[in-house]
Amino acid sequence: GGDPRWVYGTPPKGNANYAWLQHMLYHLSPTGSMALLLANGSMSSNTNGEGDIRKALVEADLVECIVALPGQLFTNTQIPACIWFLTKSKKARQVSEAFYRDRRGETLFIDARKLGYMKDRVLRDFTEEDSEAIIRAFHKWRWDESAFRENGTRKGHTLPSIEPGDLYADQPGFCFSAKLADMEKADFVLTPGRYVGAADVEDDGEPFADKMARLREQLDAQFIESSELEMKIKANLEGLGL
Repeated sequence: GGDPRWVYGTPPKGNANYAWLQHMLYHLSPTGSMALLLANGSMSSNTNGEGDIRKALVEADLVECIVALPGQLFTNTQIPACIWFLTKSKKARQVSEAFYRDRRGETLFIDARKLGYMKDRVLRDFTEEDSEAIIRAFHKWRWDESAFRENGTRKGHTLPSIEPGDLYADQPGFCFSAKLADMEKADFVLTPGRYVGAADVEDDGEPFADKMARLREQLDAQFIESSELEMKIKANLEGLGL
């Protein structure tokens, strides 16, 4: 018979993403959750049946959250990776001090590709604020505020990173809570950038026409400056006999 772990489709031999993912799912308890760091291709690949496996995982409501990470986070590769948060149950329940709402039919997408700073020439790192932004978004999305108010406050429980009343909201360019229909529309491609949209641009109050005129003026001045600099360099080179 076939491998009992391949519940959602037989993974291709040349790529271990969906073999590893299904192996770990196979060992989860009926209410278990886990996080896996995988190559970016796992979110979008359609080769060798991988798209069908991803679709089956989504339709089985196992994908809780996908986080897209920036490149150069790891010393052994500059390739960007992603984190899959998987769970066997999205039903409302209490886990220690946390009260989780019913998240069935929903998946959270977090695009963290723009977070972090270059620690040196080749390695990127997250600040505490960067990590906290991801953690808070995920906690707030899962958290049941009403259950916390009914039970948690009385028991003195708090959830790390979250204060009462600090509710989840989609943030353009960063996070989006998607429904199954949203993922169907995207052909079950789970790249967060497909869902979170573009970040809001802060309105500086300057009328568009004025801004364009000012920017054009700046550009013209920079072209003139560049041309003058080029002439000076040529003159210097000619003076050196080059």
